[in-house]
Amino acid sequence: MRCVMIHYNEIGLKGKNQPLFLRRLESNLLRSTAGAGVRRVEQRSGRMVLYLGREADWEVIRGRLRSVFGIANFSLAERVEPDMAALKAAVGNALEGRTFRSFKVAARRAYKQFPLTSEDINRELGAFVQGQTQVAVDLEQPELTIHVEVLPRDLYFSFGREAGPGGLPVGVSGRVVSLLSGGIDSPVAAHRLMKRGCQVVFVHFHSFPFLDGTSRDKAVELAQLLTRFQYQSHLYLVPFGEIQREVVVGAPAPLRVVLYRRLMGRIAEQIARREQAKALVTGESLGQVASQTLENLAVIEEAVGMPVLRPLIGSDKEEIVQQARALQTYDISIIPDQDCCRLFVPRHPATFSSLDEVRAVESQLPIEKLVQMGLDQMEIQAFEFPEGSREPGTPGVAESREG
Repeated sequence: MRCVMIHYNEIGLKGKNQPLFLRRLESNLLRSTAGAGVRRVEQRSGRMVLYLGREADWEVIRGRLRSVFGIANFSLAERVEPDMAALKAAVGNALEGRTFRSFKVAARRAYKQFPLTSEDINRELGAFVQGQTQVAVDLEQPELTIHVEVLPRDLYFSFGREAGPGGLPVGVSGRVVSLLSGGIDSPVAAHRLMKRGCQVVFVHFHSFPFLDGTSRDKAVELAQLLTRFQYQSHLYLVPFGEIQREVVVGAPAPLRVVLYRRLMGRIAEQIARREQAKALVTGESLGQVASQTLENLAVIEEAVGMPVLRPLIGSDKEEIVQQARALQTYDISIIPDQDCCRLFVPRHPATFSSLDEVRAVESQLPIEKLVQMGLDQMEIQAFEFPEGSREPGTPGVAESREG
């Protein structure tokens, strides 16, 4: 019977909380592979096993598993009876027509009552394969590795393994709200929090209709793409142009960017409380732009009453770009747009703003009214992956409503 053998790493260190992590991983595996022919998933002796139906599409499943956080590695495997004769026959059949110049057998015996040790299995199966194929054994750099897993009641074998994304299963670390700008950095920051087990809610601030709708469209496309890592997402689209106009009327030009960021933080915090999220996430990297100096970051964060997580704070641009390319968000992010950061932005923004100075300016602005304006006019879109959680496909918009 065909199946997928899944190994995890970090989850195995979780002690008394391990069952919670494993249940979430099991749920995520079923959600990710919905519609691809997976019959069931079982927890087996420090592993997860996905059992496949005859109609299962391995290439679809393979692509999906590469995005499931919590997986250390996985492989397409075959289950056989707990008997060496059955194992040899199945391996022999599976090798027919396969060409390789060297091989080794790597057995792992989770079930210690099996009559042969791991080394015994390696030698006996290796001698059988060598006799059948006349191929040399290479224990250091084999072209083919035959993995054998000895579990209670059955044996499994596979040829090679694929690396999973690692991390923790999405959903075990709570919920966060990520500010999704449409640029290169913020999708990478959101992805890093997903890898640490967080469910991420997205917020995008835009200036439509003062500017064109490209940044909104990019945010939607990025949220769709990132949903494949967490299966369900909400995207809040907050109109910010009118709010910026109010700030321009009552604030000196050098402080406007910091004031915009503080207002974004306040609005995002209210959305986070609505979503029962525990922190905000941004794609800020120290010193990258004027608003991201240490002084300005401190002033911006002071406006928010919950933790602000900055997973890219010590990363340089090239590191971030490389990860964005790997995520396939880069090509979307570099599409030219007119985001809200370009509207009513001074030529020379302050790089070292003072909290007292910013508070004095804010005292002359209707801050609560501006925050409520953003909340009243925002639009909410929802996404799921796989679309409908039934058939293979790309993630799509499940609903759209006003705030």
